[in-house]
Amino acid sequence: MRKFVGLLAVCFLFSAPVFAQHKPEVGGGHIPAHGPAAYKAPAHPAAPVEARVADRPGHPTAPHVDIKHDRWVGHDTGRDDVHYHLDHPWEHGRFTGGFGRGHVWRIVGGGPSRFWFGGFYFSVAQYDFGYCNDWLWDSDQIVIYEDPDHDGWYLAYNVRLGTYVHVEYLGNS
Repeated sequence: MRKFVGLLAVCFLFSAPVFAQHKPEVGGGHIPAHGPAAYKAPAHPAAPVEARVADRPGHPTAPHVDIKHDRWVGHDTGRDDVHYHLDHPWEHGRFTGGFGRGHVWRIVGGGPSRFWFGGFYFSVAQYDFGYCNDWLWDSDQIVIYEDPDHDGWYLAYNVRLGTYVHVEYLGNS
């Protein structure tokens, strides 16, 4: 009986951290059901970028998706944002690999200037380079969503981190 009680105590000791963990509010393998809605201008001007993306303590200071509400934090500058203007939208064609939750891709190489997966090549918007410093360019899983506001851009969502950046499709091999 003493051995049984000891074994039970050891099992409880090793399982306690599982009960102590809480579900993250950003990232952690969550994949949004859909991309962001088209931007609707509020009656007041937008706050600076840093204030928009650092919406809560513990959330990243990068555009991200809040798991609790599937809310795309930081995608709120609208069609006229000069940082995402392209003179020739979709210059290299349109991405046809699939969008959203059912299409998870693993990055296999590159960096922000040019990365690839599945024979498809992309480039992160220069303005967003600082938001993907902690991405793993040889292994992170991403999901591509259409950007409803910025012609020629897509949104690459990092499943591990819960952050996203604007990306331009460069074609396929």
